[in-house]
Amino acid sequence: MSISYEAARAFLYREARLLDDRAWDEWLTCYAPDVTYWMPTWDDDDRITEDPQSEISLIYYPDRDGLEDRVFRIKTERSGASTPEPRTSHNVNNIEVLAERGDETDFRYNFLTLAHRYKATDQFFGTVFVTLRKSGDGLVISNKKIVLKNDYIRQVIDVYHI
Repeated sequence: MSISYEAARAFLYREARLLDDRAWDEWLTCYAPDVTYWMPTWDDDDRITEDPQSEISLIYYPDRDGLEDRVFRIKTERSGASTPEPRTSHNVNNIEVLAERGDETDFRYNFLTLAHRYKATDQFFGTVFVTLRKSGDGLVISNKKIVLKNDYIRQVIDVYHI
């Protein structure tokens, strides 16, 4: 029971649009309760860190509770880094199927996000490794690893930047 490429593409485009629309509650429904959401960092040898438990990460949530807390802070303006919220434009491309296992399929895609705030536009780009799982009549993300390729980030990076 594999996930079709067209269904995966539509799902990934929708997730990006929900971020652009700031539809936070609907965006959270894209994620399984047991999702791992991880953005490793680059080490001094220009390699990606490999263990979020023992090495530095830009973002790490071992389950959806962390994402829900982040969204709560954004929505209630309890996040100075997110006030005011930037206007974003997410671009998803080069979607590839990597592996299929029962109800889950691994994908890889590239992203470019433009974020405008305080009269400045920043760009964030990289590669995402994502596992989509069939859930009822739809899909959810059960694992997401974001490899940010920017060399310099002049602000706090957040879920809406990627």
